[in-house]
Amino acid sequence: MNGNTRIGFIGLGAMGEPMASRLVTAGFSVVVHDADAGRTDRIAQAIGARAAASPAEAAEGCDILVTMLPSSAIVEKVLDGDTGARRGLSHGALVVDMTSGVPDATRAIAARLEADGIAMIDAPVSGGVSRAKTGELAIMAGGDAAAIDRAQPVLEAMGSSVIRTGSIGSAHAMKALNNLVSAGGFLIGIEALLIGQRFGLDPALMVDVLNVSTGMNNSTQKKFKQFVLSRRFDAGFGLDLMVKDLGIALGVANATATPAPFSGLCKDIWAGAQKHLGPGQDHTAVAKFSELFAGSTLGGDED
Repeated sequence: MNGNTRIGFIGLGAMGEPMASRLVTAGFSVVVHDADAGRTDRIAQAIGARAAASPAEAAEGCDILVTMLPSSAIVEKVLDGDTGARRGLSHGALVVDMTSGVPDATRAIAARLEADGIAMIDAPVSGGVSRAKTGELAIMAGGDAAAIDRAQPVLEAMGSSVIRTGSIGSAHAMKALNNLVSAGGFLIGIEALLIGQRFGLDPALMVDVLNVSTGMNNSTQKKFKQFVLSRRFDAGFGLDLMVKDLGIALGVANATATPAPFSGLCKDIWAGAQKHLGPGQDHTAVAKFSELFAGSTLGGDED
């Protein structure tokens, strides 16, 4: 049955590649495209999909077009550029934007697509590369209920939970707010480890205690030992993307006139780390910025 549903998939980054692979495994007919032509060909061959030379070719004849891209601005370019996907989309097609996007931009894109008889939902994900590989992502879905119903089998091939958040753009707002909570939990946890280490506590032991106590969060469970104390800093989600998502969350706060002083400070610290550490860093490398303030390295000697 899935083989009758044709899917175009645009964006084959760290998350997009395993997500597209899950769709192929689920039996969908998948055409993939990435801005890197060599990457497109290599991944298409590896996962058993067909490679497309342009967004328009990826969209041509597809029932559902999935976009998994770095930003809403890139989604707009991919859809509306000279070789954009809108040139290939047919009346009645559905766009599923799984990018961590800007809610207002998403609504504007959806309105333009609707004028062409094309539906759109926003369906950003949480769970990272490891859960993308296993098909256990948490997926937030915003938009018309009938459109989400139509996308449900595709979403379920990539995620273990699909949570409907409301109207178009609501899922992108929820994703940004989720990352705001995640970013805040990461920072406060790292500061606690630095304080404890200076007091004389072992950071690894502290993580163990936090994980059986009320201070437990996703970062204490899945990031601190794995990517910070190990000094690997390679969790697979970029610092640049986290700062972008925090900017989206603060934009939602401003648009709704919601005072958010701690959120603003959180964003400023992450943005400061981005500026200090430079582009291309993993988001877990923000711990190095906290270490700079503390004059200490976790697991290392005190200065």
